[in-house]
Amino acid sequence: MNRAALFDVDGTLADTNHLHVVCWWEALRQAGHTVATHDIHRAIGLPGDDLLAHLLGEDRDTDEDDALTTAHDTLYATWFDRLAATSGAADLLRALDERGWRVVLVTSAGSGELGALRRAVGADDAIAATASADDVEAGKPAPDPVAHALGLVDAAAGEAVFVGDTVWDMEAAARAGVVPVGLLCGGIPRRDLEGAGARAVYGDPADLLRGLEGSPFAEVSGDAEKR
Repeated sequence: MNRAALFDVDGTLADTNHLHVVCWWEALRQAGHTVATHDIHRAIGLPGDDLLAHLLGEDRDTDEDDALTTAHDTLYATWFDRLAATSGAADLLRALDERGWRVVLVTSAGSGELGALRRAVGADDAIAATASADDVEAGKPAPDPVAHALGLVDAAAGEAVFVGDTVWDMEAAARAGVVPVGLLCGGIPRRDLEGAGARAVYGDPADLLRGLEGSPFAEVSGDAEKR
């Protein structure tokens, strides 16, 4: 079995959460919905339909979901050539790859968006596979995307760490039996990440890389060697 280093992308490896907030806010505004940006921020990381249900309620007119999602995607695409990685993102992925970890991206991004994100991160040489919400029936916080990611690299849950920036990431990892590690660079408070199951919390990928030898990655490595 392989050791798997699973990573959310938006807000974790790419500094994009607040761009998503603005684009969802504008898409909703154009459709006549008034939603606070703070509430949108807390919903980032959910698949589109789930995000809209979270913000507008299960009793909303779902017939407009596709139009709202398309409006968001169109607005967000205008930023594709300006997306930026979070600090240390590429270095962290390469460091884990060099240590024998199989790096897998676990994201809700579609193919065009994912391509832009991967260009921004700039570490394709260290990425073994990508798991998308399109590959499973239920996206985060369900464990399905995490379980699918493990299968892509033939890794067991007990030999994997999931790094993300939202409570949805932490909950998905915990439900899949994978060690959750939170990052603050997506804007979610430490207490919320810890409350959702984060085993440890770091500022950003650069901070995690500096503390890698004392992180859950080292703990999982040690457990694997003992077995």
